[in-house]
Amino acid sequence: MSDDDLPLSGIRVLDVSSFIAAPAAAVALGDYGADVIKVEPPGVGDPHRGSWKNATYPQAAVNFPWALDARNKRSLALDLKAPEGRAALERLIATADVMIINFPPPVRERLKLTWADVEPINPRLIYASLTGYGETGPDRDRPGFDVTAFFARSGILDALRYEGQPAGFSLPGQGDRSTAMTLVAAIMMALFRRERTGKGGWVGTSLYANGVWSTGTLAAGALLGAEAPSRPPREKASSALAQQYAARDGRWFLLLAHPEEKHWENVCRGLGLERLLADPRFADRAGRRRHAGVLLGELEALFASEDWAVWERRLTEIGVPFSPIARVADVAADEQALHAGIVVPCESEGVPRTLATPIRLGWTAMRAAGAPPALGEHSDQVLSEAGLDEAEIAALRAKGVVG
Repeated sequence: MSDDDLPLSGIRVLDVSSFIAAPAAAVALGDYGADVIKVEPPGVGDPHRGSWKNATYPQAAVNFPWALDARNKRSLALDLKAPEGRAALERLIATADVMIINFPPPVRERLKLTWADVEPINPRLIYASLTGYGETGPDRDRPGFDVTAFFARSGILDALRYEGQPAGFSLPGQGDRSTAMTLVAAIMMALFRRERTGKGGWVGTSLYANGVWSTGTLAAGALLGAEAPSRPPREKASSALAQQYAARDGRWFLLLAHPEEKHWENVCRGLGLERLLADPRFADRAGRRRHAGVLLGELEALFASEDWAVWERRLTEIGVPFSPIARVADVAADEQALHAGIVVPCESEGVPRTLATPIRLGWTAMRAAGAPPALGEHSDQVLSEAGLDEAEIAALRAKGVVG
């Protein structure tokens, strides 16, 4: 398969962003054929280049996060604060289809990189901005990361809090990656509009908006004054049929007998607990909720009597919804992840496998996961394509504007 077969072949994307959410959106576009030019400051580049050394990341000898979030991109190291750097960027903007940016609004305004600033340069440009909290409002200028804007501000962390316990902490980049796909969707809508009208325009999203959207039912209920019930500790569980259990070998899994009316009898008979069907305490859903602790104890003791392989087979035969509570490390050997193209080969040195964009198209596969660029690896090439000659590029290098 050549890149010409991909749906975004011929689309040029300027990735003027850093860290994860906005760059991950650019990765998804590049996976399906777009030419993505990563614009980074000379010297240090995108700070995400060094994220792999953070203590919150799994520790490895290679920079696998950069391989995930910068694959198939070309790197242009350019000082946007210098007038000459700004002039070079404008020549790139004039030839681009999409520009992705996640500078906070005051920085964009200071650099004259708002949509109003760049529209005259290229009215057909799709200008996609990502913010922490939105383009307007009292907190529009506040820096936002996924843990603060997506998880904490949206109510997700509090909603996951167990009664009497502090709120938990999210894992690195979770909100970033889902927000990236929203930005991709916005860009694709704008490209579709441009096909019909010839006009570019601004699109955007925020980490906060995506966090609230992801809470769905809880946030919609809150608009009416309805509050979600607190999450009780396990010993005070309100349901034993939507609960976590451990098998004898220590493997945890989630049982979700929903709807209860459909699965209650099958679960009892399939697990050899027919006697519970005659117990008046469990005769209906309300009773099973009132006596959830007793029922939980019954199931807990049963599941602790055999290894997970036994229960996986039995629960599959019963037909009740369930899932092993996989460790993140389990994904690497999960046959389903490999078959479904969730885990794919990677051409980056020391990174034989990586994760695919979660978009699938029936008529084509995505581009192979190529290596990420070194800082400024393609500076000369990209500037030459923008119309700068060798002497102009050399002058920019001499001034430190290009790296």
